[in-house]
Amino acid sequence: MHVADGVLTLPVAISTSIGAIGVLAYALKGTKEEDIPKISLLSGTFFVASLINIPIGPTSVHPLLGGFLGIILGRRAPLAVFVGLVLQALLFQHGGVSTFGANLLLMSIPALLVHWLFTYVKKPSPFQKGFIGGFVAICIAVLLLITLLMFSDSRYGDGAFSVIRIVIVAYLPLALLEGVLTGFAIKHLYAMKPSLFHRSL
Repeated sequence: MHVADGVLTLPVAISTSIGAIGVLAYALKGTKEEDIPKISLLSGTFFVASLINIPIGPTSVHPLLGGFLGIILGRRAPLAVFVGLVLQALLFQHGGVSTFGANLLLMSIPALLVHWLFTYVKKPSPFQKGFIGGFVAICIAVLLLITLLMFSDSRYGDGAFSVIRIVIVAYLPLALLEGVLTGFAIKHLYAMKPSLFHRSL
């Protein structure tokens, strides 16, 4: 899901950078000292998981953990994504500089939407919430990526083997897999330490 430098036009890159600043400000507001260990732990989890990637044209396919971060961290999820992206950029030159804001939005907005969804929907079991969160987060991220690519260059959607078609085909099985894995992870963690989920379960 990392978008490389040169893929997005300058207006799109600037707009997404401004949006990323807004998302970070929202996530930082009201953050308490007791939130920091959990954010740090999940920053490391996100950092490691999203290093497992398969390049596809101007982007890449890798686990996002958007549903997992959204369910556990809630509105603090973008902070974990930010730290993970910074470490990847500094240590492995993974992701673009001009597209940093876009990458942050692509992985933070789905987590926030999952958090907001389960703030109001409380009936599903922990496994069901994990599955729905993991699956929905990737679907939202793919839709956002397609939107950014189309705004930057409509040629990304041209042809039977266009970048957009390949991204959709590549992420569909990952969405199902991440949904299942997130479901089991949330179910297991909720059974062991339910206090982790006091905001979303």
